[in-house]
Amino acid sequence: MNFQIGDKVSVLDDDISGIIVEIKSDIVGVETSDGFVLEFKSNELIKTKSFSSEIFSNEGLDDVIRQKELHSKKQSVRKKPKDRNLPAMEVDLHIHKLTDSNRRMTNYDILTLQLDTAKRQLEFAMRKRIQKIVFIHGVGEGVLKMELETLFRRYENIKYYQADLQKYGNGATEVYIFQNVSPN
Repeated sequence: MNFQIGDKVSVLDDDISGIIVEIKSDIVGVETSDGFVLEFKSNELIKTKSFSSEIFSNEGLDDVIRQKELHSKKQSVRKKPKDRNLPAMEVDLHIHKLTDSNRRMTNYDILTLQLDTAKRQLEFAMRKRIQKIVFIHGVGEGVLKMELETLFRRYENIKYYQADLQKYGNGATEVYIFQNVSPN
């Protein structure tokens, strides 16, 4: 099937859908509604609706106009101080959250997948200007936590620290991304 950037697709064997954001030969990058970019082979996807046809269709025009009018009358929503400090993004690096089956994966493969996911999500947050991310790594022996700290030290525009103990216990690290870093 011929896919184009902007097409809405669904994964055949999973409950995942999104919009195509990149195509590299047979590998297709799909951005989910959560903002994560996942890669699939083109034969694992089915086109549900073209994004461009959604933009240029006249269906629901009244709804769009109503929504725009509502947004133009923005009201400030007061947030509680506790809610202001919540992270905008959480990334759970437990292996059962990243893959369906890790039966044939070695410890090295598992750690590599977790670190690749962490790096990809960190760079996604930087591109989307998300300031706070919590990486949930679990307690375990601390190997993943140490590797994450090594990864985070490579970036000059971030600081990292233990996430909220009440919410995550000792198994999470929060990353703060400085947004307006000017080059020297």
